[in-house]
Amino acid sequence: MNKIKILAFAGSLRKESTNKKTLRIAAAAAEAAGADVTVIDLKDYPLPIYDGDIESEKGLPENAQELQRIMLESQGLLIASPEYNSSVTGALKNMIDWTSRPDGDQKAGACYDGKAAIMMSASPGNLGGLRGLFDVRKILSAMGVIVLPDQVAVAHAYKAFDDDGKLLDEQVRKSVEGLGEKLADFLHKMA
Repeated sequence: MNKIKILAFAGSLRKESTNKKTLRIAAAAAEAAGADVTVIDLKDYPLPIYDGDIESEKGLPENAQELQRIMLESQGLLIASPEYNSSVTGALKNMIDWTSRPDGDQKAGACYDGKAAIMMSASPGNLGGLRGLFDVRKILSAMGVIVLPDQVAVAHAYKAFDDDGKLLDEQVRKSVEGLGEKLADFLHKMA
């Protein structure tokens, strides 16, 4: 039996992003639960703002094609989505817009259709980015992704981590680890 594959990424571009720190904790737990996890940084795949004229004239940017390829190889998505102005980040939405486009024989949304995802957020606010997760869930669900109901929002993220990127609150850490485990377990059951 092939090992299940999970692609993990954060919707933040900032180097010291608390969402990237949260994501790494969940990704490690998914690996410990038997998944093959690939963690990527969207900053390594720069994309222009989605523009149908660019797509018509030049096709999909190379980085969008590479992201589609990586996504097609995975059965699951671990997503840490910061909340910007009570919604999804521009970087994450733009990545979704480009990777959802058809390319050659690949139909629109092919790299999302039938995937399972689980989400988390970290924010300096009291709600931990919870409001933004609603929009990510809505977008992914409309694209055929099975978004698992479990999610974690790390509040007061600016003081939630130690210098090594570990969550200080053991209960929150266990909840974040539980996301990685639940996604891996769900995908194993579906395999």
